[in-house]
Amino acid sequence: MRGTSTLRIAWRNLWRSRRRTALALAAIGLSVMLVLAYDAILRAYGDWMLETITGPMLGHVQVHAPGWRKDRAMDRTLRDVSRTVEALRRDPHVEGASARLYAPALAALAEEGFAIVVVGVDPPAESGPQRLLAGVEAPLRHGQVFMGRALAELMHAHKGDTVALVGQGADGSLANDLFTVAAVIETPVDLVNRQGIIMDLGAAQELFSMPGEAHEIIVRARDPARLPETVAAVRGVSGLHGAEVLDWQTLAPEMLSLVQLVRVVGVFALILVFIAAAAGVANTMLMATFERTHEFGMLLALGTGPGRIVRLIVTESIVLGMLGAFLGAALGIGLVALTHQSGIDFAALTGRGPSAVSFAGLRFSLRFHPSLALVDVAQVAGAAIVTSIIASIWPAVRAARLQPAQALRE
Repeated sequence: MRGTSTLRIAWRNLWRSRRRTALALAAIGLSVMLVLAYDAILRAYGDWMLETITGPMLGHVQVHAPGWRKDRAMDRTLRDVSRTVEALRRDPHVEGASARLYAPALAALAEEGFAIVVVGVDPPAESGPQRLLAGVEAPLRHGQVFMGRALAELMHAHKGDTVALVGQGADGSLANDLFTVAAVIETPVDLVNRQGIIMDLGAAQELFSMPGEAHEIIVRARDPARLPETVAAVRGVSGLHGAEVLDWQTLAPEMLSLVQLVRVVGVFALILVFIAAAAGVANTMLMATFERTHEFGMLLALGTGPGRIVRLIVTESIVLGMLGAFLGAALGIGLVALTHQSGIDFAALTGRGPSAVSFAGLRFSLRFHPSLALVDVAQVAGAAIVTSIIASIWPAVRAARLQPAQALRE
């Protein structure tokens, strides 16, 4: 009953000064709304960044023959990769796996040759959102290749042209053949755009005398948050004993730092909630305490304990924080919902600049689709409420320490 009466009195006291309470609610609600919107953009940016890093090229885990990453020697290969890939795909920790072959070569349409890299892939496994061949609808038939857009512009090549490829097989033999350009493509990987010619893995194995072999196996985890378990599962697959198995964080530490930076920025955004909420609540409670000094003195003179005074002020702060957090969360969720489908185009906001930026050999889109998780809303709302409680401590302690006789004279 005492708790109920304290809550009822606290609610009534809050609305004694409607303007001041409304301003405090606006400060808390606006800060919560803005931080949720900011969190939604950061989450979209972080998710897109992680997908861009791991999806098209790195994967979550990579498997190589020992020493291949150092010298990229053609003969440092993984054997019987088809059976190994099938075994990986059956593992419950693995969402997908595919083998790749990399071979330097020369490409020519006429007499002039260009240094290129042939990438042998499994087209179905490399298609789909955030994959190397994302958005490529043309089929890759026997005797056909895909060519990176920048390379095609350099060679003046077009769809349907015949290109000659010349290189060296893994056994030292001459590798050469004619291929038709099935499509000119643009991928999220700059190296492929500038120098890449993509062909079917089987055709590449045949061209470079590498039957059943590949240089790399890309593994995509079912749950990227459980990366160590996925790495352990990959190492336990038959046929990979002695192979080098590395996760993307080890392969690209600079990218890991970039992802972690986004998370740190999110923490700073959360601190803004504390500051705005603390300022609003502390101001409201302090002003209310000064205005009600005479009232608190009378309550103390009538036998009300200091603890009851503290509970009353803290309850007012909690109610104020909860109302502000609820208002801000409703506005923030609504704002994110409005922009989730269409996304936010930062290229348009900056005057129709480039639609993507390149960093560390990858292309990052400038269009993000804000999204929120329940944990984001809970953290921000909880931060506002906790800060409201902390901000009320000083006014509450001041009121509890009032001397009844002195307070009644003020």
